[in-house]
Amino acid sequence: MAMTLEDELTAAAARGNTADVEELLRKGAQVNGHNRFGRSALQVMMMGSTPVARLLLTHGANPNVADRDTGHTPLHDAARAGFLDTVRLLVDFRANPQARDNDNRRPRDLANKHGHMDVTDFLDSLE
Repeated sequence: MAMTLEDELTAAAARGNTADVEELLRKGAQVNGHNRFGRSALQVMMMGSTPVARLLLTHGANPNVADRDTGHTPLHDAARAGFLDTVRLLVDFRANPQARDNDNRRPRDLANKHGHMDVTDFLDSLE
C-alpha cells in the first residue's frame, strides 16, 4: 500500500521534523487528514516538539481532535507527558482544557496523576 501525503505528514510529525512537516504541507498534505491508522499529525506529533505543534496549529490543525479509542485530545497527551510549553500552545490555539476522555478525565487530571504539577497549576489557573 502506497503511503499517502497524510501518512508521510504524520510520520514527520511523530519524528518532530519541522522541515519535513512544512514541506509536506506545502505539497498539499491535509493538516487534519488521517493516516492509515486514523490519526492526525497533531495526534501523533512528538509532544516535546513545540515547533511542530505550532506549525500544524498555524496551518489549521484541530487542537480538540479526540482519539477514537481513548478520547484523549492532544492536550490530554501533552499534559500527561508534562510538556508545559506544548500545553500552553495548545490552549493558545483553543484546545479545551475541560475536555473529558473516555474515562471522564480532564488533561489536568492526567497531569496531576503523573506528577506534572507545573502543568496542573497552569491548567488550574484557567478555571
